[in-house]
Amino acid sequence: MWDQISSNKLRSAALVAVFVLFVLVIGWAFGQATDWGWGGLVLALVVAFVMAWGSYWYSDRIVLSMSRARPVDRDTEPYVVNTIEGLSIAAGLPVPRAYIIEDPAPNAFATGRDPEHAAIALTRGLVEKLDRLELEGVIAHELAHVKNRDTLVQTLAAVLAGTVVLLSDWMLRSFWWGGGRRRGGDGGGQAQAVFLLVGLVLAVLAPIFAAMIQMAISRKREYLADANGALLTRYPQGLADALRKIASDSERLKVANKATESLYIYNPLKDYGGGMNSLFNTHPPVDERIRRLEAM
Repeated sequence: MWDQISSNKLRSAALVAVFVLFVLVIGWAFGQATDWGWGGLVLALVVAFVMAWGSYWYSDRIVLSMSRARPVDRDTEPYVVNTIEGLSIAAGLPVPRAYIIEDPAPNAFATGRDPEHAAIALTRGLVEKLDRLELEGVIAHELAHVKNRDTLVQTLAAVLAGTVVLLSDWMLRSFWWGGGRRRGGDGGGQAQAVFLLVGLVLAVLAPIFAAMIQMAISRKREYLADANGALLTRYPQGLADALRKIASDSERLKVANKATESLYIYNPLKDYGGGMNSLFNTHPPVDERIRRLEAM
């Protein structure tokens, strides 16, 4: 299990590094294929920095607002708050702010740029449908995300993916508007044609590859959070049973969308499929997650 945890950390770091490099390549290709020149690379860096800065400081408020989560305290939800507080103390973490989403579908997510500014949101369905050990397993999983700073990693991945999509869209619009660079001579014309072809291919395929990298990062972090959460409660079966209940529940989370689905403990859109569809799943297969937990 410790080998799996170490492997997940290394792979996630490598994927983020590849993602950053990918953004820079897209920016360079964008500049070479249009009138921007090296300005395309500068544009990619500026857009990525601005989006990352805004996400770092305000992503938690945005996500909680989008999810219609309301803050709760010990007076309004003593069971939830006491459970979060007890597990946070055991994990050696500051106690995250507690939120409830009034929705019957069982699910949960954590957000915040670091443990000092973290929040955990639970749906009403999760609180009502899980027993104490199962609820502790889910909260421990979310605390593991907080401790591992997964919310920051996932936010970075989302920002980089958004940057790739923006650059690709701008590149396609530039082609449409005839924004290719003019070069003198036959050699220049051939080079321009090559850059235009490369740019067109990247503009079409880059968003797909960006989504695949983002999903891969999310899946690796889920396995790691499962393992860390089980270590915190010392009862892997609790989280395994919780995942089984959540996956089999027929309710659909109404506030979920493509922007927030990767944050939840289980894909709230429930749109799994085989083949190519599996490449874009934000979460690993729940059966495999349960198998690994029960093998601990």
